Amino acid sequence: MIDILRPYLPEQSVDAVFELIKHYRIHLKIVNERITRHGDYTRGLDGKHVITVNANLNPYRFLMTLIHEIAHLVAFQKYGGRIKPHGNEWKSTFQLLMIPFLRPEVFPSQLLPLLSNHFRNPSASSDTDERLSIAMKMYDKVEKNSNQCYVYEIPLGSHFKTHNGRVFKRGPIRVKRFECLEVATGKIYTFKANAEVEMLTHYVIK
Repeated sequence: MIDILRPYLPEQSVDAVFELIKHYRIHLKIVNERITRHGDYTRGLDGKHVITVNANLNPYRFLMTLIHEIAHLVAFQKYGGRIKPHGNEWKSTFQLLMIPFLRPEVFPSQLLPLLSNHFRNPSASSDTDERLSIAMKMYDKVEKNSNQCYVYEIPLGSHFKTHNGRVFKRGPIRVKRFECLEVATGKIYTFKANAEVEMLTHYVIK
């Protein structure tokens, strides 16, 4: 198992992660990418603890996702099954489990201040922490094509396409979100700064 883990994790985290997997008797499955989630935890009818993590995650995202899911297991064991999935019990458990990994031997120095801030009050998904999400994606295994970018990088008034093919015109920022006009319907939608889109450099209005 430890040799299977090595390609997916920061090298200095492998031994500690392996000990957690052994201690909690986790059946870890590394699976193909799922757009809706990075990982999940389930307890089978036979009592087996099963955690799945997407194989395409960069090592730092993989580590955070795996510890996130282990925190669900530990919190349910300690506090019972009636707690909220991402309530205070899970947050405090996640914080404690991550502390040994929040050091420069494991994470790049550019990420550590953002991680420290994030773990003051960890959220259900690190993607909701825009600064951390953008910084973390710099280490992704798959390179973006030349037109892929974030909404905040789109010039005001320029057009972009979302993953489902819808075309928008970027408008002004309102508080923390960008107002964007959907070309086909004329409706206004808001986007987070770290939403990944495809810039349309030669878009012609039909």
